[in-house]
This record gives sequence, C-alpha cells and structure tokens, in this order.
Amino acid sequence: MRLLLVEDDRMIGDSLRAALRLDGYAVDWVRDALAAQSTLSSERFDLVLLDLGLPKGDGLEVLRALRARQDSTPVIVLTARDGLGDLVAGLDAGADDYLAKPFELDELNARIRAVMRRHSGRAQPVLSHAGVTLDPATRQVTKDGAPVLLSSREFAVLEALMQRPGALLSRAQLEDRLYGWGEEIESNAVSVYIHQLRRKLGADLIQNVRGVGYFVGTPSSPKEGDAQ
Repeated sequence: MRLLLVEDDRMIGDSLRAALRLDGYAVDWVRDALAAQSTLSSERFDLVLLDLGLPKGDGLEVLRALRARQDSTPVIVLTARDGLGDLVAGLDAGADDYLAKPFELDELNARIRAVMRRHSGRAQPVLSHAGVTLDPATRQVTKDGAPVLLSSREFAVLEALMQRPGALLSRAQLEDRLYGWGEEIESNAVSVYIHQLRRKLGADLIQNVRGVGYFVGTPSSPKEGDAQ
C-alpha cells in the first residue's frame, strides 16, 4: 500500500517513514503544503497522513483542495492541534480520521487499517483464493488453515495480487506497492518475492504472463494501466 506522508518536522518524518516501511508500506514524504498539493494533483496514493501545521500553507487547505476536486483518497490528520475545534475543522474539511501527537505507532497502524476497511466498504476484508487466506486487518496469512509467516514485502505483493484476482499486475505496479521515492530497487526484487511466495504457498498460486505481469485466479483481459 502506497502512503503519502505530509510532515515538516524532519525527526518525526524520518521516524514515521522508517517505521511504516518496516511494516510493509511504501511511503513517500513531502514537507510543505505546496509540495503536497502538487504531488496529490499528479500521483495516486492509497492513503495520506497529513500534518496541519505546514510551511507554505496549511494542512486544512491541502485537504479542502483534495476534496474540492472530488478526490476521495483517505486522509488521516496527524497533528499537535488537539482542541475540539481543530478536530471538528479537520473532519468537516474531509478527513477520515484524526490522531493527535504524540501517538503510538501501533495506534496509527490500527487507524490506517480501520480507515482502509471503511473506505473499501468491506465489513469482512479477508481475501481468499485456492486455500490461501489473507487478512489485511491482522496481517495474517494461512494456507489450508495453517499460519504462514511472510515478510512485510512478501505480504504487500500477495495482498496486491489477491485484491484483484485475475488482474495482471506488472512488475512496475508491484514495485509501486513496495517502494517509496528514493529507495533503491533491485532489478529482480519482485521476482525474488514471487519466488518466495510460491515456495511458501504453492507453485500454482501466482501465475505470470511473460512480459506482461503476474496474477492469481482466472486471468482477465488486461485493462488500461494493468501492465507496463
């Protein structure tokens, strides 16, 4: 899952980005309101973590502009402004959740999962195919009922594929789910994770179309953007 972190404090930003990457998220980070506006206008993210007190503008302005152009990307406001009026203003501007600083990373992760469940409209977000079950809420995977231990990036690849059964996802699309800006990407990284998943979950679970992409389930005709 690809996140945009909007945070001007370098220490907080470094810590959050590192911790979230360890949890398997691809995290991009901008430090002011103008950069956030530009990035959100040109790129797609699964969720935004938005500070309010920013240079070159205000987080509420970023949020209002996002909603004004009918962009429904989930937004969790992270801020030291913890007054009731600030909470109401953030939610009224279109935030999906509001977390006051300081906070524990476990709580932030729980809020991210809860917001994504609500946004997807799934009351029960468990994904299943060919005896493999993946629960995004608990980040647990089982094969024929037995737990399977996956690394954070193996989990991210499997989740991306199981969210769209039959859809061909290219290596570039899977890399977008794994890496943020500035992270070095080894040329065979996705192939390595696919190999590891097949070893742990069965050789037939993930199929590939040479030169096009990977899929689980019954392959569907590639749609625009499904392969690069």
